[in-house]
Amino acid sequence: MRTALVIGTGLIGTSAALALASRGVAVHLVDHDPGQARTAAALGAGTDDPPEGRVDLAIVAVPPAHVARTLSDAMGRGTARAYIDVASVKGGPRRDLEALGCDLTAYIGTHPMAGKERSGPLAATADLFEGRPWVLTPTRDTDTEVLNLTLELVALCRAVPVVMDADAHDRAVALVSHTPQLISSMVAARLADADDTAVRLCGQGIRDVTRIAASDPRMWVEILSANPGPVADVLAGVAADLDETVLALRALQSSDEEKRRGGAEGIEDVLRRGNAGRVRVPGKHGAAPATYEIVAVLISDQPGELARIFADAGRAGVNIEDVRIEHATGQQAGLVQLMVEPGAVPGLSASLRERGWALRQ
Repeated sequence: MRTALVIGTGLIGTSAALALASRGVAVHLVDHDPGQARTAAALGAGTDDPPEGRVDLAIVAVPPAHVARTLSDAMGRGTARAYIDVASVKGGPRRDLEALGCDLTAYIGTHPMAGKERSGPLAATADLFEGRPWVLTPTRDTDTEVLNLTLELVALCRAVPVVMDADAHDRAVALVSHTPQLISSMVAARLADADDTAVRLCGQGIRDVTRIAASDPRMWVEILSANPGPVADVLAGVAADLDETVLALRALQSSDEEKRRGGAEGIEDVLRRGNAGRVRVPGKHGAAPATYEIVAVLISDQPGELARIFADAGRAGVNIEDVRIEHATGQQAGLVQLMVEPGAVPGLSASLRERGWALRQ
């Protein structure tokens, strides 16, 4: 791939452009807001000058409702040898293209499974897709050259290609992406009018659950409008669990011992099913989930402290598999939880204590 055109310079479009440009591809940028394309160009994502001829690949990075029309217009002008979109739903845009009479041999629907709470070109990074799944939804009509160019794009972005049926993809993202967004927002909404005293008690658990609730509502309305049925189906199942859980909690308030026992069993059931689902979430690099142990270290909120603890872990010959930070309320301090292989815990703990770190059991 030598040339590419990115249509839509938001987070995903600009990140793809940055990755391609950093690997020598001549990238052209266009957006309905020329200022946004200029911003992306200033970041090193390419040029906002139009291409002189047909490019190798056109990447349409616009909201789902606008994908088909944008692709149809680009195809009508003969913009590229191959066309893809990166919208988070796939079945609807493909059917819209069919209805518009577009030649689908030159098109593949794709979806990079990466993102942030922030949007726009200023949030973009060249490494956004590294190690992340990038779904491709080719059909029997897809031209081999188009598939190869798309696979080259995924490789240049250092993502991992995953081939799926378009409608199966939409059902999958309803479960693992779209429904979690709504549930996170619903939980966060409980905080909006909560008493200040209660909110000051927020810990890492509520931060984890509500992190994605910071996402752009307008963007998510567009996404959910393109995939409402599958999301509603998943939410219906969640609603049934909620109803049963409410009944179980009410039973725990009963003076009847048998009802309390039934309530406890109901709560335990949903928690155990949650355990069973959680262990199916892939681990690092998409591998089977691994079990790590935690070494908890007290740390002051000062520049360089995290770098120092990581360096000390490295001197101990231990790889940090994951890390979490819990900030102490009202104090300039926190607790760093270092996730490591179980066998590494004794050596890391001893080494950190020798270097003056305070560990919490």
